[in-house]
Amino acid sequence: MADATIAAPAVLALGAWLKNTACLLPLQPGAAPLWSPLHGDLGDPRACADLQASVLALQARGHRVVAVAHDLHPDFFSTRLARQLAAALGVAAVGVQHHHAHIAAVLAEAALQQPDADARPVLGLALDGFGLGPAGEAWGGELLWLHGARWQHLGGLWPLALPGGDAAAREPWRMAAAALQALGRAAEIVTRLGPLAGALKAAGVARMLQQGLHCPPTSSAGRWFDAAAAALGLHAGRQAHEAEAAMALEQAAQRALASQPADALAPPAGIVAADRQGQLDIRPLLARLFDLPAEADAAQRDAAAAGFHLGLADGLAGWAADAAAAHGTTTVALGGGCLANRVLTTRLVQQLHTRGLQVLRPRQWPAGDAGLALGQAWVAAQPLRAAPTSTPPDLETTACASPSLRG
Repeated sequence: MADATIAAPAVLALGAWLKNTACLLPLQPGAAPLWSPLHGDLGDPRACADLQASVLALQARGHRVVAVAHDLHPDFFSTRLARQLAAALGVAAVGVQHHHAHIAAVLAEAALQQPDADARPVLGLALDGFGLGPAGEAWGGELLWLHGARWQHLGGLWPLALPGGDAAAREPWRMAAAALQALGRAAEIVTRLGPLAGALKAAGVARMLQQGLHCPPTSSAGRWFDAAAAALGLHAGRQAHEAEAAMALEQAAQRALASQPADALAPPAGIVAADRQGQLDIRPLLARLFDLPAEADAAQRDAAAAGFHLGLADGLAGWAADAAAAHGTTTVALGGGCLANRVLTTRLVQQLHTRGLQVLRPRQWPAGDAGLALGQAWVAAQPLRAAPTSTPPDLETTACASPSLRG
């Protein structure tokens, strides 16, 4: 290892929970990040051991670690390891909000191609399954403003309840129940979802939603996709792997778009709109799915799946365009695992361009959690690049949440 007194300074970031990777980002402008291998999800002890080994390997790359960045979630293994490492090195442990990191990763990548790309304010649309908000909220569909290390939360998707917490992320029918409750149609939960989940389980979830028991709210884009997939009967049972229901919904949309033009499948303009609190209300898109006749055939359900994707993309684009005008920027950065959905991303980028906005999105590194560590490192590096001997500001909050809702 190089002499710590003369080695070039760098920030080490340890990622989050899912698809974990670590990243070492040198403070020298234009320097490329150094990545660990993909470790996988940190619920696996082997992945945790691999992360520890990668931390040692990255430290041996000849840089002097001057800060260690991590997710805000206090119970992630990566967070605990980051704090332990920072204490051992005598440097700051910098907590970075999950969706801030997603958008920051996009800016970091853009800055490698164009050194001043991260110097101007941008809007960020972060769309994924879960990330802890600064006050312990379950976020996942967020509109942000960023300028350097500064950021502001402008709004999120309309929140859905998570009946049963983590169980709702595994069983899409629960999210369909939450959507019915959000639409004022809770009386339909048992009749619609009983045949899929069992009448007793559906009735139990209906009671949970009515009483607000173990039903934390979430603005997660991923959970809205789950609700849509279950509403159409495309995937309602337990998911065997992450985003299985969302992938079934996307495949249905692709089938429809292969035979019909997008504009013929898109719902009416303006059906999705933001309220005065900055929440993007996409309940009308779910209502259209629940309103399909019971005898609707596969082609009609595929068309409805396409309409959900297109309506969501159009609503997101309009939401971002209004915020861009209000905040005097013309650039929107897109991040989060939902960008793996090609139907959503293609339409969203097209609609943003139509509105005269420049779009930044991940190209070289993953949009989801596998690329998150770069954003964490980038945020922690900003004040250090301005004054390399200073201590970065504490971006953590004291808010904590349970270690659940990792999906």
